[in-house]
Amino acid sequence: MRIISLPASLLPGLGLAAAVAAGGFLLHRLPGLGLFSPMILAILLGILWRNMFGVPARAAAGFQFSLRRLLRLAIILLGLQLTAGQVASVGIGGMAVIALSLGGTFLFTVVLGRALGVERGLAALIAAGTSICGASAVVAANTAIRARDEDVAYAIACVTVFGSIAMVLYPLAAPLLGLGAEGFGLWAGASIHEIAQVVAASYQEGQAAGDFGTIAKLARVMLLAPVVIGLGFAARAGLEGQTAARAPMPWFVLGFIALVAVNSLVDVPPVVTAGAAMATLVLLTTALAAMGLETDIRRLRARGLRPLILGAAAFLFIAGFSLMLVETIG
Repeated sequence: MRIISLPASLLPGLGLAAAVAAGGFLLHRLPGLGLFSPMILAILLGILWRNMFGVPARAAAGFQFSLRRLLRLAIILLGLQLTAGQVASVGIGGMAVIALSLGGTFLFTVVLGRALGVERGLAALIAAGTSICGASAVVAANTAIRARDEDVAYAIACVTVFGSIAMVLYPLAAPLLGLGAEGFGLWAGASIHEIAQVVAASYQEGQAAGDFGTIAKLARVMLLAPVVIGLGFAARAGLEGQTAARAPMPWFVLGFIALVAVNSLVDVPPVVTAGAAMATLVLLTTALAAMGLETDIRRLRARGLRPLILGAAAFLFIAGFSLMLVETIG
């Protein structure tokens, strides 16, 4: 009933995101495009629409609802497709890959940003978005960093664009790397920016790769809170008198874990899991459509080339570094 009683302010953005998502599903049915999931096609279509035709200002609330509520609900529902045994399969080596990729990328990005002359706050936001979980990490990190609004917008646009590039390129690179399903899933989960982008890329290589990529990515998301707490302490130490905000807790991860537990302990009927899988696909495609519709390429040009170079370098670093870790210890 809550969906029916949604505020009217959400309808323009939700409607546009749903229309672009439907376009992604339709394009997926065309010859030659069936190789790409509706999620990938929807975000590309959204970016194209935004930068060719623009979007009305009143659509922003609906986009944010899609990127927050719908995306998180989709991730929670993914729990019905996984079991505790699969979660445990990440193992110590997998967690080492995830933690080292995150820490190494964050440090690399901050140090390179200083060398390039990128403002400290913007560099830290790009570092958080690249190393942890994209736009949500940028917003969460800014509760401690307190950068300017334009820096937040730039960092979100930056990690969205490079995450989208990774989402398309990773499946194309998979046949050349020979990582296997779990290896590819771990690489995607440890290095691609957004959760939805990881899901879109990893499931291109099959159910096993998608499941493992989702688990790896969610394990990475769980590290968001301690990273933001650390940024808060750093900000408090660097700026006397500034009070660091409390780190946000990614509560939707707990919902995902709860459904994994249910699926591990209870024999869930196949019709329920199949329905949840379809609902997850629709919700993720809509959220990615909204993400594309919010991606303004002009934001990358407005701040010059140095932050863009930093975002590209961070993307290449986490892709290469995590791949090396997967091949050695993963």
